[in-house]
Amino acid sequence: MWTIQCARCRRMDTYHPTQWRCTCGGPWEPPRPIPFDHRAIRPYQPGIWRYTELWPFGQDPITLGEGWTPMIPLSSIDPRLWAKLDYVMPTGSYKDRGTATGLNALREMGVDQVMDDSSGNAGASLAAYAARAGLQATLFAPAHASPGKKAQMHAMGARLIEVPGPRAQATAALLQALETGGIYASHVYNPFVLLGLAAAAWEIWEQLGQAPDAVITPLGHGMLFLGLFLGFEALQAAGYIDQLPRLYGVQAAACAPLAHAFAADLETPSPAEEGNTIAEGVRIPSPPRGREILQAARTTRGAILAVQESEIRIAQEALARQGLFVEPTGALAMTVWPRIARETDRIIVLMLTGSGLKSLHN
Repeated sequence: MWTIQCARCRRMDTYHPTQWRCTCGGPWEPPRPIPFDHRAIRPYQPGIWRYTELWPFGQDPITLGEGWTPMIPLSSIDPRLWAKLDYVMPTGSYKDRGTATGLNALREMGVDQVMDDSSGNAGASLAAYAARAGLQATLFAPAHASPGKKAQMHAMGARLIEVPGPRAQATAALLQALETGGIYASHVYNPFVLLGLAAAAWEIWEQLGQAPDAVITPLGHGMLFLGLFLGFEALQAAGYIDQLPRLYGVQAAACAPLAHAFAADLETPSPAEEGNTIAEGVRIPSPPRGREILQAARTTRGAILAVQESEIRIAQEALARQGLFVEPTGALAMTVWPRIARETDRIIVLMLTGSGLKSLHN
């Protein structure tokens, strides 16, 4: 068993798969700062597993080759702008980073059946890695989720339970099912998911040869945002970078609890109305790690912003004209970069998180 800490009350504990959150209700996270030493990097290992010596598990991981995604300059748009192509993953979304580390940790603890709730990408990712590991996955998804994403879950042998109503109803249905037993392999609560997501920061640092000034990412549950924060925090604590990149999260205005809380200078977000948005991956009215996300944005001197549907479509089209075919959620990072570019003459990285192939039937 491995040591973890509560992100709210800071209590240290030993992780057990059935105790998916702290008794105070807070989410677990790895002890901070995550240890980082460049001498531990194993470049001959595939993807995120180049960092396996920094983690307490994964010496013989179940992997589909996730991580070490391309970093490309968008010089024809702006010489400062780079894109991290995290949609170039085995299941077509960045979720594979966290699924790989989270599921490998559970597997090494002897777990053979897992459950999760998802609007699509996380469920498709868990279905794939569970199939690869020989585990049974049960997934609760909104009935309105992308047909392509649900098809991925079905194809890989997961038991899919479609839940009518808003995204929050899928979470409620899962929590009710957990009352009769099961392991919640949550892409939001599992602390080991954050280790795989922290690797995105380390890859950016390695690929650029430096830390960028700013990183922009779509923001729903905020796990990639927090993973980047923990990853850059680890680099700073180990003396590899002088200051943290400014982290910017982007939400759809139709469902933007974190953007509203940031603008109002609140410590925690209030539940938002779950309005309709083409960026279905960020349609999260009450993110469980909201307090931590707001703290990370302020610590890095970043921000959390909300954009309109028309801005998302324009950004998606602009990326396509660069040869980058992303789903609407994945285009969110592109919507706000001109605002941020006015504040810096250094590198800005866009996190492109999901393939456009996932949204063809939306």
